[in-house]
Formats: sequence, C-alpha cells, structure tokens
Amino acid sequence: MRSKSSYENESNKGTGKQSQEDSEGKLGKVVSPNSKEFLFICFLVTLWYSSNIGVILLNKYLLSNYGFKFPIFLTMCHMSACSVLSYVSIAFFKVVPQQMIKSRSQFIKIATLSIVFCGSVVGGNISLRYLAVSFNQAVGATTPFFTAVFAYLATFKREAWITYAALVPVVTGVVIASGGEPDFHLFGFIMCLSATAARAFKSVLQGILLSSEGEKLNSMNLLLYMSPIAVIFLLPAALIMEPNVVEVTLALGRENKSMWLLLLLNSVTAYAANLTNFLVTKHTSALTLQVLGNAKGAVAVVISILLFKNPVTIVGMGGYTITVLGVAAYGETKRRFR
Repeated sequence: MRSKSSYENESNKGTGKQSQEDSEGKLGKVVSPNSKEFLFICFLVTLWYSSNIGVILLNKYLLSNYGFKFPIFLTMCHMSACSVLSYVSIAFFKVVPQQMIKSRSQFIKIATLSIVFCGSVVGGNISLRYLAVSFNQAVGATTPFFTAVFAYLATFKREAWITYAALVPVVTGVVIASGGEPDFHLFGFIMCLSATAARAFKSVLQGILLSSEGEKLNSMNLLLYMSPIAVIFLLPAALIMEPNVVEVTLALGRENKSMWLLLLLNSVTAYAANLTNFLVTKHTSALTLQVLGNAKGAVAVVISILLFKNPVTIVGMGGYTITVLGVAAYGETKRRFR
C-alpha cells in the first residue's frame, strides 16, 4: 500500500497550473454528486408537497364545491389507482424489489391493516365535506397523540414523561382551534378525529402485526397488497351507502367532461402522495421528514385559505400554531429520549 507522503510527493510534481487543475478536478468530483443529491432531494420534497397538498385540495373541491358528494366512492377510486400504479411501479419500473406474501396469516394481517386504512381515508374524506381544509389539517396534526396512546395500550411501553408532556400543547391547540373555528361542524369534527385516530392505530398495528423479519414489508409493497383488498371492501360499501353514486357521477360527467379528468388526476395524485412519501423517507433522515411534515401542514393551510377563501380567526390560527409546535416538540423529545 502506498503511503500518504508518496501521493503528496507525486502531486507536487509538474507545473502549478497542473496542480491547480488536479485540485479543481478532485473538488468537482466531490461537490458534483452532493449537489446532484441535494437537487434530487429538493425535487422529491417538491413533488411530495405538491401531491400531498394537491390530493387534499382536490378532495375538498370535489366533495364540497363540485357536487360530487361520495367520499366512499372517491376513496375507492384512490385505492384503484394505487392498485394499478403500485403494480406498474414495482413490476415494471422496479422502484423497489417485490416482496411476496408468504403465508395465510400474513395475508390476514395485511387485510386487517387495509380495513383500518380504509376507515382512516374514508373518514378524512367525509370530514372534508363539512370542514375547511385549514381546520382539517389542525385536527390531523394530533396524530402523534393517538399514536402514543395506542402504542401504550398495545405494548405497555412507556415513553419519558417529558415526551408525554409535549403532547399537552398538541391537544390544547386543537381545542383552541375548535373554539375559534367559524365553520365548526360537529359531525365533520368527529369524522376527522376518527380518521386521525384510525391513521395512528394503523401505524401502531402495522408495527405489531408485521414485526417479524419474515413478514416485514416496505410501504410500497404494503400499498400494493392493501389497495386491491381495500377496493373489494369499498365497492359494495359505496353501492350500499351511496346508492345513487353511479347515476350522479355519470350525470356530472355528461354536464362537465372535465369531471372525469379531475377524478383521474385526483386518484393518480393520491398514489403519487404515497410514492413520494416513501422516496422522501428513503432519502432523508427521520428528523428531516418530521420537520418537512410539520411545514407541509402549514403550507396546506395557507394555500387552502387562499383558494377556498374560508374564514379564519386569530384564535383558530393560534390554536393550530400551538399544535404544530407541540408536534415538533414531541418529535424532538422522542428522538432525544429513546
């Protein structure tokens, strides 16, 4: 093996110009990949923000402003797109290696997660019929609170007391935001809270059910198997609970041809939100993801207010701010006191 001094001696040979060119070449080799990686991550984060915020705004527009009042059918459209596009992404584009279901027990666990996941998405879509996106996001920010509660009830694993203390402003902020919400709707609030709890329960349940090394699935493969199961459950639910969905959808489509394009765009965006979430998670740290997630909610609130002109109060915005700060504090305490 050649010593460091021999490399230094060789690098000092030749003209000063050659040494400078060599240094610049080495510097370019070091900086270029990092710059490309940084630009790639920025691109992913932009797509993640756009798809996540976009699907929320499109859901709100379809369900509240367009006359398409079928949240269960809308969720089924999302899951149908996720089924097809997940298969294409994994089987043809090799986004991730395909993981196979290895047992009946594993399939039952995935089906259970799919049902809980359906409940969270349907509940969230129903709430958008009655609540402003800004308030919907404020309630959704309480996910860490429900995650902590369900994790303790399921595993009896306690966090540090300061971690639980950080959850106080999370809940307090939503209480304040609820009192300051001009268009507060009790049923919409209950559905939004239920959807948030179901989302947290699904994450805890996933950690328990698919905890063994042989059963673990990454989020994209899990979506691949959960989506078609969700469609099987949602189709009869939509036909029974939304009996005129076919007639009204066809009528809306005849009146406005762009409705089909809007529905397709919404469904594809729902899949893009899942895909970009996976990619951002893969290419950034957990702390970065947490900070970006908190900022994403705030951006969604601002954009929704500008688009839908829903009234907001200083009390409501103050409550949401307290909740976001509480979520940030909760994430930081979890990171420090593991």
